[in-house]
Amino acid sequence: MLFRTKRASLSRRRLLRGLSRGSAVGLSLPWLHAMAGESPDNSPPEVDANGKVKPLDRPPVRTAFLFMPNGVNPANWTPPEIENSDQFELTPMLKPLAGVRDEVVLLENLHHPNLNMRNGHWPKVPAFLSGGFVLRTSGRDMDTGSMSADQFIASKIGSQTPLPSLELGVDSAYTGVDNVGGGFTRIYGSHIAWRDRNTPLPNEIVPQLAFDRLFRGGAASPPVSGLNLHDPKVAKSLQRDTTSVLDIVLEDAHGLSRQLGSEDRAKLDEYLQSVRSVEQRIEASMKPQRRWINEGKIDVPRPGPGLPEQHIEHVRLMMDIMVLAFWTDSTRVATFMMGNAQTGRNFSFIDGVNSSFHGISHHRNEPDRIAEYERIGTWHIEQYAYLIDRMRSLKEGDSTLLDNSMVMFGSTIRDGNKHDIENLPLLLAGRGGGVVRTGRRLVAPEKSRLCNLYVSMFNAMGIDAEQFGTSDGKVDLS
Repeated sequence: MLFRTKRASLSRRRLLRGLSRGSAVGLSLPWLHAMAGESPDNSPPEVDANGKVKPLDRPPVRTAFLFMPNGVNPANWTPPEIENSDQFELTPMLKPLAGVRDEVVLLENLHHPNLNMRNGHWPKVPAFLSGGFVLRTSGRDMDTGSMSADQFIASKIGSQTPLPSLELGVDSAYTGVDNVGGGFTRIYGSHIAWRDRNTPLPNEIVPQLAFDRLFRGGAASPPVSGLNLHDPKVAKSLQRDTTSVLDIVLEDAHGLSRQLGSEDRAKLDEYLQSVRSVEQRIEASMKPQRRWINEGKIDVPRPGPGLPEQHIEHVRLMMDIMVLAFWTDSTRVATFMMGNAQTGRNFSFIDGVNSSFHGISHHRNEPDRIAEYERIGTWHIEQYAYLIDRMRSLKEGDSTLLDNSMVMFGSTIRDGNKHDIENLPLLLAGRGGGVVRTGRRLVAPEKSRLCNLYVSMFNAMGIDAEQFGTSDGKVDLS
């Protein structure tokens, strides 16, 4: 079937073709209206006298982003101001941090200026790590305005580890459209990790499957398209010609691009980048990598099948798996959604709570409802403190896993009853390899941009970046 445009008519079966060393290769195109980053480092790794790849000389910096839906009770979150001091008081909601306060930075006055305010929840969730204006849509043309911060990191260093990134959660992804809430697809509320502005990355919510991503198949990555990439015969066959498929067809792609409109050019670029991403993962899984090797073992046994019966067990298992992924250098960037937008999970297992998180977040300023709402938020801080303490207990030479990490916790709204977006509740734990000064409150100028923090975090990981999303500067983490 052909689709006509002013520029050209292209067959749905049009291929991008190229020639290399006498062999033809091709890629079928995605659907285009006209029919109606960076390459991995290919330099050989450093080896020792026995021909084995040398491990890294120092621990790498890891970064995790933890998301909590529905906000906090601001009255018991923000400490009172203390003149000429960056120390912070442990308010009622922050008391679970008592044992790890010296490892934490309380971040204040950060927000995203470009949020779509036509709904209280759905467009704010993907904006958590992208900072972009999220398009209202029923799902066909999702657009978050930018890739997410975790995937920006993965695009720069993801080829250095078996898993470019790790996405974890506890709630199944939503489907459908919230017509009551402004006509936004519910998919938005299920994802904070976006490979690009149009493509969410699914969360793994089953602990055993998340664990197996790290270790099954002989390494941290599973077979691709039925091929065991760790089979020497398969690897040798695939390595006969290391020329990138994209490199081969690139000239043809450029020629085709000149025949397309701007929207189709963007779609073609996105498609080619997707193929490049798969190439990078295959290449990373086949070639030896310089990785950090910790001595000893970490006590994280393989979880049983299915979902745990108790929510706290589920949350902590996922946190333990994230710690394991960092400790084994299986990945250096991860996200964990502790709940989807408007999660209906009932938290009656907490003393004094009889409600769901989203339902009670609309507390109507009633004291009893605010108390329940606050208890649920405080419970989430307790889990964050558990993760911090767990990472602090793991030694890495003269430092700890936490010393060599940055673990951000936060929500995309401040008060669930108001759906307000300024001065978001945010925490940052870990010293980022010595870049971050912890044990303090960091009060940025009012209405500072959260993307400024992300740029500073990129730099702490050794990524050369001056701008991301809506950033207009950096946050001084020292």
